[in-house]
Amino acid sequence: MIRINLLPHREEKRRMRRQQFYALGGLIALLAVVIWLFGYSVIDRYINAQEQQNIFLKAEIVALDKEIEEIKRLKEQTDSLLSRKRIIESLQADRTETVHLFNELARQVPEGVYIKTLKQTGQKINLTGYAQSNSRISTLMRNLEASPLLERPDLIEIKAVTIGNRRISEFNMNVLITRQNKTDVVPAKVSAVPGKDRQP
Repeated sequence: MIRINLLPHREEKRRMRRQQFYALGGLIALLAVVIWLFGYSVIDRYINAQEQQNIFLKAEIVALDKEIEEIKRLKEQTDSLLSRKRIIESLQADRTETVHLFNELARQVPEGVYIKTLKQTGQKINLTGYAQSNSRISTLMRNLEASPLLERPDLIEIKAVTIGNRRISEFNMNVLITRQNKTDVVPAKVSAVPGKDRQP
């Protein structure tokens, strides 16, 4: 028996192709949604991980800023303490220096020379006084030049004056203090400047 298909075979093929197309399109759309969801979840995890790292880094930065501020504060305190220490050491050195200066002058001023005034400005000492002769002043300058504590005596003025019917020389000179270490300064007995009680 022969069967005859009365349905249009072309329409049937078109319908099947449309179904295949729709099924394939749905599958592609579903696959695209799955890929998008997967990509979104991966990216979201990366973003969350990066945000956690950022939060951790911010917390560490805040802690480091606090430590830096503490270090700055400690450095300021250290600098302040060192400055005070230097000032105290300078005051102690100056205190002993004055004693050594008077001792040294007492040793170096020769007979016949009388110190009238002594003024210190920094390392410079200004001396004024009287001498029985100009040679005594020369001796004083040589003694000061040879002193371990004093150096570079500089005679500013010398003039003849008459005091109590006696003709003597009045002088004005500068001399510099030589800065020494504490171990270099040898203590000496305090002695009066020669002629201290005598009148020129």
